[in-house]
Amino acid sequence: MKQVTLRGIPEDIEKKAKKEADSKGVKLNKAFLSLLKGSSGIRLKAKKRTKTLNHDLDHLSGKWTKEEAETFDRNLGLQRRIDEDLWKKTE
Repeated sequence: MKQVTLRGIPEDIEKKAKKEADSKGVKLNKAFLSLLKGSSGIRLKAKKRTKTLNHDLDHLSGKWTKEEAETFDRNLGLQRRIDEDLWKKTE
């Protein structure tokens, strides 16, 4: 993509671009491009987003017996229990 330097940008256009950049949370350059695209009527194709699918843990999926799952859940519950005495304020 080519780079262009613009000089003499009117203050009202600069303010509008800065406002757009702030509202969208983007850099000023991207805000200017957005305003240019909008005013020119040109619609660019959106980038295709591809979903990353990982299979590195597939061999573990569905391997627990019902008893193993219940034991895991029970032990996890014990770890998540809050000991009120540890949280009491001491003076």
